[in-house]
Amino acid sequence: MPENTVLKEKFLSAPRLPGIYMMKDAQGRIIYIGKANNLKNRIGSYFTGKDTRPMAPFLLTRIVDVEFITTSTPKEALILENNLIKKYRPRYNVLLRDDKTYYHLSLDPAERYPRLRLVRKRVNDAALYFGPYPSGMAAKETLKFVQQIFPLRSCRNLDFKFRSRPCLEYQIGRCLAPCKGLVDEKDYSMLVEGTVAFLQGHRKELISGLNKQMEEASSNLNYEEAARLRDRLFALKHALEKQHVDSVTEKDQDVLGVYADAGVYSLCLLFIRSGKLMGSKSFTPVKTKADLSEIVSSVLQQYYESNNPPEEIILPCNFPDEKVIAEWLADKKGKGVVFTIAMRGAKKALLDMACANARENFMVLQKKEEQKNTALVILRDKLALGKLPQRVECFDISNIGGKNAVGSMVVFQNGEPVKSGYRRFRVKTIDVPDDYGMMREVLARRFTGTGTMPDLLVVDGGKGQLNIALSVLKDLKIKLDVIGLAKEEHRMFFSKGSVKEKTLKCQDRVYLPGRKDAVSLASSPSALTLLQHVRDEAHRFAVSYHRRLRQKDDLKSILDEIPDVGSRRKNILLRHFGSVKNIREASLEDLRNTPGLDKKLAQKIYSYFKNERDYSR
Repeated sequence: MPENTVLKEKFLSAPRLPGIYMMKDAQGRIIYIGKANNLKNRIGSYFTGKDTRPMAPFLLTRIVDVEFITTSTPKEALILENNLIKKYRPRYNVLLRDDKTYYHLSLDPAERYPRLRLVRKRVNDAALYFGPYPSGMAAKETLKFVQQIFPLRSCRNLDFKFRSRPCLEYQIGRCLAPCKGLVDEKDYSMLVEGTVAFLQGHRKELISGLNKQMEEASSNLNYEEAARLRDRLFALKHALEKQHVDSVTEKDQDVLGVYADAGVYSLCLLFIRSGKLMGSKSFTPVKTKADLSEIVSSVLQQYYESNNPPEEIILPCNFPDEKVIAEWLADKKGKGVVFTIAMRGAKKALLDMACANARENFMVLQKKEEQKNTALVILRDKLALGKLPQRVECFDISNIGGKNAVGSMVVFQNGEPVKSGYRRFRVKTIDVPDDYGMMREVLARRFTGTGTMPDLLVVDGGKGQLNIALSVLKDLKIKLDVIGLAKEEHRMFFSKGSVKEKTLKCQDRVYLPGRKDAVSLASSPSALTLLQHVRDEAHRFAVSYHRRLRQKDDLKSILDEIPDVGSRRKNILLRHFGSVKNIREASLEDLRNTPGLDKKLAQKIYSYFKNERDYSR
């Protein structure tokens, strides 16, 4: 038992009920969260040697306090544990670095003319969801392919409602223009049914149905429709022929593969739908003292908390709380979910494939880490920096003629962007074209006060911006390595009858304090690529913020000219119609039916835009 008297009393007073326990260190931070069917027995196992995990003695040397939360059932404890782990992200729990919600395709059959959408979260329980897809690119490619075979509308509901004529998608044959009534509702419903059948994996029934429709169209002498159905059938068969990996069943299965190397675990999920391998998802390797069974349990909880489980999950080993997790997944799916520990046969071959993918992902990431470390070392040596630039901050300015001027700060840690550290600055003191003054303000605001200091400060620009950064840091008595990154300019003279001067920009070069000539990193492409990535990300972040502010001002300037339209009514109009373009094109009846607008104001808005249209003619 622990020597701490207060902690000892807490251990002894643990309730004999299901729930979760939160272990804390000397600073009061939650370092581990666990669940138990019987909290007293679970806590006791840490000190009696019954808990044989390598994690147990490791935790005991670090905890000084523990808290309990009891629940009515073990399943409630499971859900609570998962929620608290996501909230507090304890240091010694297994955390999926990539545990975001994955892309799904969604279709709402309640809509008059349903459409397929890419979504991350379930916002409509009545809608159908297909997936998950291992990446945004995979989901977009699937959506693009489906739209080529089943030309459902792709436009938003607002655009669909206010469209004055068929869009480009109709012109290129990827939509049948239901917005203008160019397709019968019954025919459109058949397209929707085909789409759902394809995405749910009912390929054989779909092909059989399309064959039947093609024969009927041909017998009715509707050769144009028969030709369309023939092309659709050909595309479907061609797509199915590309699938080379078949499972032994028609089930939906997920296969969890694990590769371990010196306490670092790489994880990979294979997605098998209707017996076909549809893709995979690899996670960032995790370093932990937990054993394989606890890792498997954590992965199942974190991944399927926001993703639909399949009928069967193939795993490398048994794990704690199988019964509780199976019950939880069955509630989510609406029917039972089977866990299979693959030992032989076709399922073992699938598990080996998943493990091989996990190993390959580990090797690729390890190589990338080595390259990043090499790039950081090269930067330190080539630029004579005081330390390894593990934390890099880069700043950029974006404005047009001094208007809507903004600055951006991006953070890279060990060569990777840390988006939680990004900051935007709206320039407050300057409204004329003065990039140097704007950079001075942004840097002064960043480095005034406390905060984590970077190992390297990068400014997007040459000697001018570099000197501004040095001046700000000198005023604030801060010592940092600072560089500027910009394309070096060369002046070329051409003479054909008359001498002409032209300024050309060449390769990016690094500007250093106290050095006249810029440094070229052309001989060290990994280091140069890293700096360019940092600079380009700062530029992207600044430009996107500047564009957003400019668009916001443009919207305000148009609506502010209409009498009696204040900020509240502007928000009502934009929420209802989605854009000023849709407000401009709305009919008087649409405006009158807008919640929060009276008929008199609706008439004013309609008349304003009508006069604008008449004037433009």
